[in-house]
Amino acid sequence: MKVLTLALPLLLAACSYGQKEPSLPADLPPFGSEKPLEAPNVREERLENGLTVWLVPRGGFPKVSLSFAVMGGTAADPKGRSGLAQLLASTLAEGSKLRTARQIAEQMQAAGGDITSIGFRDTIRVSASILSSNAPKGVQILADLVQNASFPEDEVTLAKRNLTQQLDQDEADPYFLASRSMARVVFGDAPYAFASPTRESIAATTAGELRAEYARRFRPDRAVLVAIGDFQADEILALLRELFGSWHAPSTPVIPPAPAPVGTPAHAVFVVPRPQSVQTTLLLDSLGPLRGASDYEAAEVANAIYGGAFGSRLTLNIREEKGYAYSPAAFLQIYRSAGVLRTRADVRNEVTGASLNEILYEMNRMATTAPTDAELLQAKRYLLGLASIRLQSQDVLAGELTDLWSKGLPPLEIGRYGQKIASITPSDVESAGRTYFPASRMSVVAVGEETIIRNSLAPFGLTISLAP
Repeated sequence: MKVLTLALPLLLAACSYGQKEPSLPADLPPFGSEKPLEAPNVREERLENGLTVWLVPRGGFPKVSLSFAVMGGTAADPKGRSGLAQLLASTLAEGSKLRTARQIAEQMQAAGGDITSIGFRDTIRVSASILSSNAPKGVQILADLVQNASFPEDEVTLAKRNLTQQLDQDEADPYFLASRSMARVVFGDAPYAFASPTRESIAATTAGELRAEYARRFRPDRAVLVAIGDFQADEILALLRELFGSWHAPSTPVIPPAPAPVGTPAHAVFVVPRPQSVQTTLLLDSLGPLRGASDYEAAEVANAIYGGAFGSRLTLNIREEKGYAYSPAAFLQIYRSAGVLRTRADVRNEVTGASLNEILYEMNRMATTAPTDAELLQAKRYLLGLASIRLQSQDVLAGELTDLWSKGLPPLEIGRYGQKIASITPSDVESAGRTYFPASRMSVVAVGEETIIRNSLAPFGLTISLAP
């Protein structure tokens, strides 16, 4: 009862806030007709060694985008060795049995492109974008790296130094600090909790260990290659069979997917002290839907109404009306085995408590009230328009298809997403709101001046402790 007694006046005060519909110019032309979000025409193949291949021939632009992904990202790092996947990714293109780092860079540049490698939660992804006339050369280099990377000692030493310096820089960013702590709050001791490197793990990593991890993680039966652009599918498929056909999976066990979260994260406040900070970074997380869940699209629409779009309820409230935060944000983070609903706001110290109060109010409003017709229409147009614009880029589409594969979903999911978003009803949004948005489900991480945070958030009656 104490919690309700303390929180109720704040929530009642928030309920008195009335958001005004913005007035639009009288001569604003009407919206055009809605265009469906269409799935790309993907040719799906599987090589004899188990490598999945998705090909999307697309003429009109003389480039080819390649995206290779293998299961085994940061969640596959051994306990106590966070950062191993990031070092593996950052040194992958720094030499192979056939090419030096300089040769790789020069040959990719000569082909009119570049190559990058990134460690995500579930995968390590290698991407390249090259001129279509030089596509065979780009594919050769990519095939070399994912099968023959050598991890030279001097390049590993340099990568370790760079990652340590990057960690120093990241730790000056309050959002990084909040995200690192929140991962432990939400996932406890499970693999998804440890995505950020540690100095100890970086220092302990050797070139030999990276070679061993590379041999363990990079295998054709747990990998996909997506190619999009100006090419003939039969020709590129023949080239892939030639370059990847002799690559065989090792006899060692495959890396299992990270487990789904167990239990419910604590509804409490966790403080990351940042002495002399003039603002507080608030991060609120709760478990959300998986990408293939039946209510995923409804949750996306609900989130756009709540805080995911610039004209959302949260933005109108704490940015436009009250001026508490410059640009609050809300979004879904989706991994293979877990979904997270996240809200972020950087606010002035003196409005730390007031800002959290308004955020919790908007969450509960999402959980207890239906959207207006205008809100629903605006959210659906926003999501479909954003997806349509983003997927015009070959590189983005290649990444999206790779991401779908990593979650066990087919290419057609892009078209299904558009159809489902377009068909979302107010009752769908209400249901998603009740499921995912109640403030009582949220864990709160606050980064800033500890005394200010504790004093400002004490009236909410939540347990306040130092973040893990």
